[in-house]
Amino acid sequence: MGKPTGFLEHGRELPQKIDPAERIKNNKEFVLNEEFGEKINDQASRCMDCGVPFCHNGCPIGNIIPEFNDAVYRDSWEEAWNILSSTNNFPEFTGRVCPAPCESACVLGINQDPITICNIEKTIVETAYREGYAKPKTPRTRTGKTVAIIGSGPAGLSAAEQLNSAGHSVTVFERDEKVGGLLRFGIPDFKLGMNIIDRKINLMAEAGVEFKVNQHIGVDVNAQQLRQEFDVVLLTGGSTVPRDLPVPGREHKGVYFAMQFLAQNNRRANDMDLKTEEIHAKGKHVVVIGGGDTGSDCVGTSNRHGAASITQVEIMPIPPEQRPVNMPWPQYPMIMRTSTSHEEGVDRHWNILTKEFIANDQGEVTGLRLADIVWDEPKAGERPNFKEVEGSERVIPCDMAFLAMGFLHPEPHGVLAQLDIALDERGNVATTGFATSQAGVFAAGDMRTGQSLVVRCINEGRECARAVDEYLMGGTNLEAKASSLMLSA
Repeated sequence: MGKPTGFLEHGRELPQKIDPAERIKNNKEFVLNEEFGEKINDQASRCMDCGVPFCHNGCPIGNIIPEFNDAVYRDSWEEAWNILSSTNNFPEFTGRVCPAPCESACVLGINQDPITICNIEKTIVETAYREGYAKPKTPRTRTGKTVAIIGSGPAGLSAAEQLNSAGHSVTVFERDEKVGGLLRFGIPDFKLGMNIIDRKINLMAEAGVEFKVNQHIGVDVNAQQLRQEFDVVLLTGGSTVPRDLPVPGREHKGVYFAMQFLAQNNRRANDMDLKTEEIHAKGKHVVVIGGGDTGSDCVGTSNRHGAASITQVEIMPIPPEQRPVNMPWPQYPMIMRTSTSHEEGVDRHWNILTKEFIANDQGEVTGLRLADIVWDEPKAGERPNFKEVEGSERVIPCDMAFLAMGFLHPEPHGVLAQLDIALDERGNVATTGFATSQAGVFAAGDMRTGQSLVVRCINEGRECARAVDEYLMGGTNLEAKASSLMLSA
């Protein structure tokens, strides 16, 4: 513990952000982290190095948080990087897009504002790249074993780096023209720039990971071919089938899934082929259906397009401002959150039922019929029901709508069908541990668990890599999750 009185001397403070009116003029990151200076040491000094660091348990990858906070306080940045990178393959991603369940579990957060863990993490990794601490994880020897990874999202990439560091020859297959999956074609550039992804991919390539793009396994290449050519096939294709909205008028022009919009905008911002019809919100009355992070990303992107208005609706009730009694510390609470995209301008509504898309004679959406609802108090063991508020039905302007209601499961055709992979009752890949129903075929990430967080997918990839390494070698020396080691000690 670097400074026992740090949490008494300093309050929680984060870097300033570029004013919303300015930052929506481009797709660049807008948090002024470089100008924060020595304040980051003060923020790290607030960590109390708790006897039982609940932040470890809150973090899905078990980051060793008090230790790297202490190193930052002491200006020992290489030490901080070594601690952070021992458990997290991609702190450059999580420091930017993680919702920080570690901060919700921070002991200081019981009666004060928690430690700024995510921003400290981001500062460590940016310092590591600037000072040359971030280096390729090149193995000392090769095992002669080969692994094919289908999908280059966070689960596939973390598994690839771990398995390569263990000495296996790893090839990552990606159906798009660049590596990154959801990281590149789902998260807006103003939250995670493609240059941040590319510099990490370059390090992995230097370490020996082979990347093959424009390789749609299950379409361009039969998955059975990979099964014959590689010792192990690892499926990390994600949960990519979006939840649809089966209401009248859904077929009208101007109604899109959120990922159609977000992926295309990332392509546009980086001078890439759009691949599909142009979806642009300039001058449109935009309605975003869904109140989660993906919906928030649609709001921020629509603001950058210059939408005439943006309305975000959610069928669920408005969350409470403070931690509810049924979600006590150290749980991650479902509370009202205002994202940076919301700060830029949006009209938000809860308890809203979407009933019908209205269109003109050309089949172009022009309005959205809505109604207010109230939720019943559910009986024990039963799902809650709602009823429509009488007289609340109305039509609001809507030239463009984005469905941001989550994802159902992976695509069942293609790879999964060709390999005859068993699915569970939700349509995800059924596994025992990480092993699928087919010998030598493993699965990790959203494809196995259903949609989740980037940080959870990183953990999925790391833990699956241990299972694959043990399958190939009869044992594994790859790092276990730090919190798991602590619990078993």
